[in-house]
Amino acid sequence: MKRRLALVTLLFFPVLASCEPAKEAEKPAAAAPAKAAKVRLKTTKGDIVLELNAEKAPVTVANFLGYVKKKHYDGTVFHRVIDGFMIQGGGMKLEGGSLSELSTGPGIINESQNGLKNDRGTIAMARTSDPNSATAQFFINVVNNDSLNYPSMGGYAVFGKVIEGMDVVDQIKAVATRGANVPVEPITIQSATAE
Repeated sequence: MKRRLALVTLLFFPVLASCEPAKEAEKPAAAAPAKAAKVRLKTTKGDIVLELNAEKAPVTVANFLGYVKKKHYDGTVFHRVIDGFMIQGGGMKLEGGSLSELSTGPGIINESQNGLKNDRGTIAMARTSDPNSATAQFFINVVNNDSLNYPSMGGYAVFGKVIEGMDVVDQIKAVATRGANVPVEPITIQSATAE
């Protein structure tokens, strides 16, 4: 099983990224009209509604919405949960009791210099040590994580925030975990839909 491990640590807790060699980042396409997009993550713990910031993170939002449209997130699990840090998902499914990583497209340009901060309730992209390697995995900050902001190690690109369901995020952050902070009871994203 491939594991996504990033070099950034906060209190010695890594945000997972990819062990695969980093792919060349896609160049930003012509910016689409900036408008707020919403995505509903229907999870086994309840719904989380995200408001995405296409004005400040156009490449990241387009990338995330592309995975939503392809139903990539449906059936994935929150595979890394660290109370006092973040909850991470978007790239692993549970098959036969083991985590398996889903294939993704190439990495995207890191938009961590957009002025958005890794504050409680924000959503950001997970990546490798290469700042331009984020693909599908994301994390939701459960506290203010200033050490993940640019310029620290290239920063982690925030591209939206939770506008409904922070109580669900708080339930997820508090679950029992084992091993590499994997929830004992699987928490599945049953569907991700744009609204």
